[in-house]
Parts: sequence; structure tokens; C-alpha cells
Amino acid sequence: MSSPLTLHCSGCDRTYDAWTWRCDCGAPLEFASTPTPADREPPTSWADTCAGLWSFDDFLPVDPHVSLGEGLTPLVGAPDWDAQFKLEYVFPTGSFKDRGATVTLSVAAELGVERVVEDSSGNAGAAIATYAARAGIDADIYVPSSVKPAKRRAIERAGATPVPIDGSREDVTGACVDAVESGDAWYASHAWNPAFFAGTATFAYEVCAQREWTAPDAVVTPLGHGTLFLGAYRGFRALREAGWIDELPRLLGAQAAGYAPIAAELHGEDAAAGSNDVADGIQIRDPVRKTQILDCIEATDGDAIAVPAAAVERERDALHRHGFYVEPTCAVAPAALAAYRERDALHRHGFYVEPTCAVAPAALAAYRERGVVAPDDDVVVPLTGSGLKTQ
Repeated sequence: MSSPLTLHCSGCDRTYDAWTWRCDCGAPLEFASTPTPADREPPTSWADTCAGLWSFDDFLPVDPHVSLGEGLTPLVGAPDWDAQFKLEYVFPTGSFKDRGATVTLSVAAELGVERVVEDSSGNAGAAIATYAARAGIDADIYVPSSVKPAKRRAIERAGATPVPIDGSREDVTGACVDAVESGDAWYASHAWNPAFFAGTATFAYEVCAQREWTAPDAVVTPLGHGTLFLGAYRGFRALREAGWIDELPRLLGAQAAGYAPIAAELHGEDAAAGSNDVADGIQIRDPVRKTQILDCIEATDGDAIAVPAAAVERERDALHRHGFYVEPTCAVAPAALAAYRERDALHRHGFYVEPTCAVAPAALAAYRERGVVAPDDDVVVPLTGSGLKTQ
């Protein structure tokens, strides 16, 4: 029997007993085995409020060596959006990335790692820095030179070292990978490390538990590297395989216009065109797990669209007015929800348009009712990052 931390390649199926960050063939690695609860019935009392997301340790590959009580974020009604919002900004570092960080640093601690590196536009870096501090592990966080001051301060105050890199988001990753390849540190990546996705899968466990073990019809998430999108898929899939839910929800991604390779793959380059420098957290042109994201969309009858800056700013302001103090990237998903619903309305009236056709006129109030989501569908939208991060 393989160790819980044995890895296998998602591309060539090679197995690794010793931890490494990437297969020799260049593909991302996964855990060779996935923990599954022995009980075919979900628990009647699902959460230990002290354990947080580690209440679902039967699904996780490691013991909770490094935790700050994260998880169990509220799931609240949002009638103005005809949806439920899961308040993923109610975390120790103010974003859902703590889900991945607690599991990733727990793996690092179990392996005896002394120093980690990560590349991030801010949120993942702050999470890794904070949980590394909790673990007593040194951390270097590679960030864009333009990173928001609040996010850089969060990294510095956790005792980690920010390493600012000029150029694109891809340049930041390249510099970090160079450090990893030099053998200088363990890669606590939110894009490459399978432990991170095991952590973000707990989003799905919590959603279903909070809904008395029923999955929603659809989940709309921001989509860059797919950290939450893929994690949610893996979590819902694990629950179905355990027999705890019957159906998978449709997973609908929201990408930033101009940085939307998944939308381009599904709907053509024109559908991904435009500009969105507001949603800086998902400005990813070449996601590491692009093939897996597309497979996930196919498996759930999902979709991905590109959302322009104007729509994000409008949704962010609306969220703030309704008491949800989120950062701009977080507003992408509610903006996409409106876009998906409006596209569906257009289709029903005989206007079979591409997603961008319905997203572009963002100023029109009618486009808040758009998409492939039916008006009576049950939808969950994660609000992924706190507005305090933009200060």
C-alpha cells in the first residue's frame, strides 16, 4: 500500500515515493491515493467548531499539524443575487487560500521542511507566509512588484520575505521556479502542490454540510489557476463517491477579460478579449492545470466566461452596499452569475449569443439577469477575499 503522501503524475502516471514538485514529464502531480470515509452516511453533527475545516479530516491526506482554526465560513442568503454567498473572506488571512495553506503547511511539517517558497499575486502568499509562521518554517514569497501594499504588509508581518519581481505574473512564477529548481526550498505552490487542492476541496464539504448534505445546482467561482474551481470539483466528486450527495453541481468559472484562456478555449478568442486589470488575483494567461479545468467543466456541464472590469467594479460596489466588504477579484463571480443568467434569458428569447455578447454591455441593468443558470436554479457563490486587502 502506498503512503498517503505518495504522488503520481496526472500526465504519464509515474509514481513518486519521495516528494517532488513536478513530474519529470512536466505535468502536475497528485496524491496517489485519496482518503475516503468508511461510513456511507454523512455525520448528523458535521462540525467541531474548534477543528474548523479539519472536521473533514477523513477526506484529508495529513493530520492537522498547522492550523489556526480556519474554516466553517458562513453560508448566507443573498436575495438580491438570487443565490447563497459563502463568506470565504472570513478566514485568518482574509481569503479562501487559507484552506490550501493549512493542508500544505501541514504536509510540509510532516515532511520536516525547513523553508518554503511560493509565488502569488498576494492572497496565496499571505496565507502561506502566515501558516509558515504558525509552523515555524521560513518562507520566501515571490510577488509582482505591483502587489497591493496591504498584501505585501501581510507577508512581511508574518516574518516571511517578499521577493518582488518586475514583469508579468508569469515572470514571478518563473523566478520562483528557478529558486525551487536550485534545490533551495520546498514549493508550497497554490497551482502545483496537490496538498493545496486537498485543502480547497473542503469548500465543497462545508457547502454540502451546511445545506444538510445536498449539493447546489451550480457554483460560480473566480477562475485563474483554478485553485478553488478544481478544489471544489474534487470535493463534490469525493462526496458523491462517498455516497453523501447524489449529484455534482455545475461549475461555472469567471475569468478576467484579457486573461481568460479557458473562456477562449471554450468560446473562441473573441469571447476572452477585453481588459480587466481590476481583478488582479486571476490574471493568469497559462494555468498549470488547464487540461484538468477543461475536464472539470466537461464533467459537470460547466462553463467559463470572461468578465470586463466595469462589471467587476459594479458588482463590488453592490456587494459593499449590501454589507459584503470584498476585494475586486471576489466580485468577479457575482458579476459572472449575472452574466450567465442574462445569456440564458437571451437564448430563451431566440438570441443565441456568445458569452461576451451578453457581458459587454455591462452598464445595462438587464444584464444582471443573464446566463446558463435558470432563474429557479439553486446557486452558491464564494466571496473569496476581504476588501481590507485593497487598502
